[in-house]
Amino acid sequence: MRRTLSVVVVVSIALAGCHKVKEEAIKDDLHNRGTVDLMKQVADDKYTPPADGKLTDGQVQMYLKVRDHEKQIAQIAKQEAQQHAQAADKAGKSITGMMEGFKTMSAAAEMMTADVRAAKDLHYNTQEYLWVKGQILAASSAAMTQKLGEAMNAQMDASYQQMKKAYDEAKDDQTKKVYADMLANMEKSKQESAQQQKLDPAVEYNRQLLSKYDNALNALATEMSKFEDKPGDAQKSIEDFNKSVEKAKADAQKQQ
Repeated sequence: MRRTLSVVVVVSIALAGCHKVKEEAIKDDLHNRGTVDLMKQVADDKYTPPADGKLTDGQVQMYLKVRDHEKQIAQIAKQEAQQHAQAADKAGKSITGMMEGFKTMSAAAEMMTADVRAAKDLHYNTQEYLWVKGQILAASSAAMTQKLGEAMNAQMDASYQQMKKAYDEAKDDQTKKVYADMLANMEKSKQESAQQQKLDPAVEYNRQLLSKYDNALNALATEMSKFEDKPGDAQKSIEDFNKSVEKAKADAQKQQ
């Protein structure tokens, strides 16, 4: 029992040490390679996207690896931005305060470019990564748009059924015509909405591919998490969005 406990303690200390070393390496890189230098390196990379716009398994795995490393960089850059901002407030309107203000902006820029820095650290082509990220975010946005569309369609169907009932119960031709025109307009709106909600084949393919690895909406949560003050807030906001949309859809279906 004592031996097992000793092994656990040693492993925990080793992991903590590794984490500290990695954190220090990230800080050194942020100090030694500014955003301007990083962007010059990114500009040197070249990549020609596939004409069909479809992602591969390897590209999704690349995105997920970059995302994990990006979180660490973004958090450290955010901490440094907050520290410089606090120092600037304390220094007030002075040369020191102005310099700390510049450092705050620099750290904020490093937080915003944490993903391409992570891609560089992992020796990926940053231009390919940026294209992959764009495709994944497009698929994530499509997932959100589809959920909203489903809720809107359910509400429209409920309204259509209520309008149809009113049309059937109308006693005179003039009232029936008013309801008939409204029903025709609603039918047209439903058809237009269905056309707008049709996904590009590449987006649909990429959504299916992403579902093997991760919920598509998580890509949006990850982007939002760079700016959250409390870990998990971004994911919670996405989950709350899902719940509210599902509730609106269910409520509309009950009215049909």
